[in-house]
Amino acid sequence: MDSRGSESPSDAASITPGLYLVATPIGNADDITLRALQVLRGADVVACEDTRHTGRLMQRYGIAARLIPYHDHNADEARPRLLSRLAEGGRVALVSDAGTPLVSDPGFKLVREARAQGSAVTAIPGACAAVTGLQLSGLPPDRFMFAGFLPPRQSARRTALGELRAVPATLLFYESPNRLADALADMAEVLGDRPAAVTRELTKLFEEVVEGRLSELATRYRNEPPKGEIVVVVGGPEAPAVDAVDVDGMLTAALATSGVRDAAAAVAEVTGLPKRELYARALALGRRE
Repeated sequence: MDSRGSESPSDAASITPGLYLVATPIGNADDITLRALQVLRGADVVACEDTRHTGRLMQRYGIAARLIPYHDHNADEARPRLLSRLAEGGRVALVSDAGTPLVSDPGFKLVREARAQGSAVTAIPGACAAVTGLQLSGLPPDRFMFAGFLPPRQSARRTALGELRAVPATLLFYESPNRLADALADMAEVLGDRPAAVTRELTKLFEEVVEGRLSELATRYRNEPPKGEIVVVVGGPEAPAVDAVDVDGMLTAALATSGVRDAAAAVAEVTGLPKRELYARALALGRRE
């Protein structure tokens, strides 16, 4: 056995009772924290989506933990048993197949009910595919929204995208390879042909980041179907192009119901132009403060 996976008697006593949300690697098995390994060794049980998948990770690090399935299909049955164990002072670790638990994975009801019964809950941070994709995309990270998986049917997918069209932030999606081209085409149609990046197989040997407009990416992946796990990163709404005549018209309309300062602020919000310049232009139009 690899010495890094050896378990000592102190491991089991090294964590206090409670629920631990443990992030696991999204691809490269070395991307696990020392604290995560300590918690997994010290847990009484590890609740996981797929015991075979998590079992391989445990085997790699020489961890002899009891694995309990916990996923969308059995959560209503398994959750009461986990809560009972927590109420009795047990130490429960929750992991997903890859990455951070609860991010597009089951588990939030377990967290909510564990807190409600007074059990301690803490997170062991680590890898997250959505954040890794955002980091690599080259798109603005200062404000972003994770939207998970879009609906598989086109009508529902377009409806969901329509609800996101005005969100002033970079959008993050998970998508399957067989639906990627259709999803990108719908994004271009509903959101507009925004800059985007398709990030694939993150942290793995064939990691790939492809940037372009949504329409370009849709064509590329229609002709070259991808493989692997995918995060799609889409830029936020782009400011409309406006000329001086448009600005004057917008300012005039705003000044009909607002003072100069408020009118300039309102037009700046819509156009992205500097508020100071718009304020000066509004004054030049001969309106009062």
